[in-house]
Amino acid sequence: MATEKQLSDILYRTGVKETWGTPHCAILSVTADSRMVSPGALFIAVRGMTTDGHQYIQDAIKAGAKAIMCETMPGELVPGVSYIRVSDTTHGMAAAAANFYDHPSEKLILVGVTGTNGKTTTVRLLHEVFTRLGHICGLISTISNKVGTTESDAKYTTPDVLSTNKLLRQMVDAGCEYAFMEVSSHALIQRRTEGLSFTGAIFTNVSHDHLDYHQTFKEYLRAKQLLFNKLDNSAFALTNLDDKNGMIALQNTKADVKTYSLRAMANFKGKILENSFEGLHLRIGKQEVWSQLTGRFNAYNILAVYGAGRMLGKQSEKLLTAISACEAPAGRFEYFRNKNNITGIVDYAHTPDALENVLENIKDLRGGHEKLITVIGCGGDRDKTKRPAMAAIAAGYSDQVIFTSDNPRTEDPGAIINDMITGLEPDPVLKKKYITITSRKEAINVACVMAREGDIILVAGKGHEKYQEINGVKHPFDDKALLQEFLNR
Repeated sequence: MATEKQLSDILYRTGVKETWGTPHCAILSVTADSRMVSPGALFIAVRGMTTDGHQYIQDAIKAGAKAIMCETMPGELVPGVSYIRVSDTTHGMAAAAANFYDHPSEKLILVGVTGTNGKTTTVRLLHEVFTRLGHICGLISTISNKVGTTESDAKYTTPDVLSTNKLLRQMVDAGCEYAFMEVSSHALIQRRTEGLSFTGAIFTNVSHDHLDYHQTFKEYLRAKQLLFNKLDNSAFALTNLDDKNGMIALQNTKADVKTYSLRAMANFKGKILENSFEGLHLRIGKQEVWSQLTGRFNAYNILAVYGAGRMLGKQSEKLLTAISACEAPAGRFEYFRNKNNITGIVDYAHTPDALENVLENIKDLRGGHEKLITVIGCGGDRDKTKRPAMAAIAAGYSDQVIFTSDNPRTEDPGAIINDMITGLEPDPVLKKKYITITSRKEAINVACVMAREGDIILVAGKGHEKYQEINGVKHPFDDKALLQEFLNR
């Protein structure tokens, strides 16, 4: 890619309505964040949910922007600066980003994964499997982003369209053939994937989550559909047939539709032969495979990976061999045992469905006499309606529950816990099972003190996260490290 691009090239298909100023100027970078403006930049004024980028046009010019894309021309036009008015800067930003980075998604085999649960595990397994098959691959996920083997921290599940195109460009330049990315419902509604060329997309499942943003489950499902609606007839769409909304999500797609299932006849049919803490023994089609991952939910993730691999032309035996060598991603049913045979489990489960999946798996693995202690909280400034449901699920499956803080953000941790407790009100048996400890560190400590030989401790909600967010500040915090420390005393 050239180090400079002419403005006319970058603005191709952005829907220009009006221009003013220098018609051609060298653009060295593109940004929608006035704090990130560098000399010679194109600044795009986007109207967001809480702020309007048009307010920062003058700040961007002072920082060195040489071109401005906006929906409304500012009152003061600065000589030497190019102004481009478009009807929709979100659409304009997507087109400009793709043009600036020379359409990297078209130079990769790009697969998107959407759903409430399983996105992170599925994309990371895809990345590892295709790497093991000898390909250089890219990854965009909740835990981290990867360009080949180079890993960087991820700020969002799905980055903004500028960051995504930049990442994809880095992948192309590094020789990547494949890229696998999580696609969140927020990203789809906010058009963060607009203009990307997907080779295929996977639907894992959909359950109660993000209703603080989408308002209704119908709108949440509609957001998921957007990924598949944009696929053309050369792409593939793979869906979980065992999810009642699995086919609904794909009902308007032009792509080649395939299905996977543990219960019904599907293109990629699986069966669990054995499930243990050590892993899964599965039959997929007529072949058997052993995986280091555990649980029915991971059986679905493995089927999704296998199905996508087959859709991308890989041989069945090679896929299964690569799958059997993969480990679970960080914070996804990570477990260990101490010298007293107490099992500690850390999982990212932060939705009712994900929590129930994890607890169902523990139930299947239990011998019957050990006690299950669950430590759980709910995030602040997020969907409040799932709090009572998660508390009821935790108490229903556990012998003892400790309700504590998750990432309270700007909310009072005590108020969040009180919201959770309302889910136990109708059942006097469940109400006897819980205690509340606001400090998450102390809650994990108490769970370890309570546990006896053979017992199981589940710490749910944060998984891979290495911080706890309180009033806008991210404090170092690691569930796994603390649980190991307290259990190994």
